[in-house]
Amino acid sequence: MHVNIQNLIDNAYCYAMVRQLRLAEGTQCPFCDSKHIIKRGFDDKEPARQRHECKDCGKRFDDLTGTIFAAHHQPLKTWILCLYFMDLNRSDVQQMTTQFREGVEKKEDP
Repeated sequence: MHVNIQNLIDNAYCYAMVRQLRLAEGTQCPFCDSKHIIKRGFDDKEPARQRHECKDCGKRFDDLTGTIFAAHHQPLKTWILCLYFMDLNRSDVQQMTTQFREGVEKKEDP
């Protein structure tokens, strides 16, 4: 999957990407593996996070239930951006860090 870094700062895009990757074969309950699922609106604090309910076991879940992203205080876009940067070459990161530091130091000079 090709990802544009500009999209990674958009939480709605990040949720859509997680849904696409996680639910490639359709939505299924992370508790009982049933595919009898209905949508139950969106999260109050994260409006891009889709809620679901399993018609078989009755449990509710959302896009992040059962993932490493669940129950963390950082927004999903922060996690996705971190994953993006983990894929960079070490020398590229070193060069970017050096340029960033030099740019900050120049801005701080009176």
